[in-house]
Amino acid sequence: MSLRFYDAHNHLQDERFGGRQAELIAECERAGVARMVVNGSCEEDWPQVLELTRHTQVVPSFGYHPWYIHERTPEWQKNLIHFLDQCPSAVGEIGLDRWKPDLGYSGQEEVFITQLRIAAERNLPVSIHCLQAWGRMFEILRDTPRPRCGFLLHSYGGPKEMVKLFSELGAYFSLPGYFAHERKERQREAFRHVPRERLLLETDAPDQLLPQIQNQFIPAGVIPFTEETTGKAFNHPANIAAVYAFASGLFGESLESLATRVEENFFRLFGGVTQR
Repeated sequence: MSLRFYDAHNHLQDERFGGRQAELIAECERAGVARMVVNGSCEEDWPQVLELTRHTQVVPSFGYHPWYIHERTPEWQKNLIHFLDQCPSAVGEIGLDRWKPDLGYSGQEEVFITQLRIAAERNLPVSIHCLQAWGRMFEILRDTPRPRCGFLLHSYGGPKEMVKLFSELGAYFSLPGYFAHERKERQREAFRHVPRERLLLETDAPDQLLPQIQNQFIPAGVIPFTEETTGKAFNHPANIAAVYAFASGLFGESLESLATRVEENFFRLFGGVTQR
């Protein structure tokens, strides 16, 4: 039986892919990718995410990433709702960030809570970004209406002690291949505490490229995407297959068993927005 892979979080619309999205999708299909959640980051790229829904593998998600909220227009909420009305979709990428240098925190909570409330009203899954704001993130999620279907903490990098607390609020946790880098042992340890029914996997392509050398987790053959003008390597969305191999080694579980479990978890969270 061929395996089906599910990427819980990427940015296929990113301009760094140089308009080669159809080519990337074709490679993903050959690699066994059944679904991928493509996350918008701001009003400017929401139309590109919507355009990608012509590919059946794409589950669209629209949201304002905290890195870009200072670019929002006065009509941003109306625009967000407009895109959510176009087709079944998730909300994201949204969140809080106290890590990025020179990024102001002012306004982040307001924009995050507004989007979280929209998701709760429509019972849409949410993809959440959080860096160095885990305590405050927990307080907001605890005290604010949340979608009944749950929410995703993408590339979860918080303390292992908070996994249970977030799980009790309805969290899912997506593991990126980037955490296969040796220096990410703390993050790998946190994922060892994630309940089996709450685990998802992601590429975050074009970011968070996996190690390109063979180690105890990663088989040879990680696919880099090279930008034509600079030669810089980016993460390829078809690398979700390598993320599964990484997770299989990390959890000591066969690929077949892991794939079955992740598929069940994916549809438990995103099943309501995969019908097109």
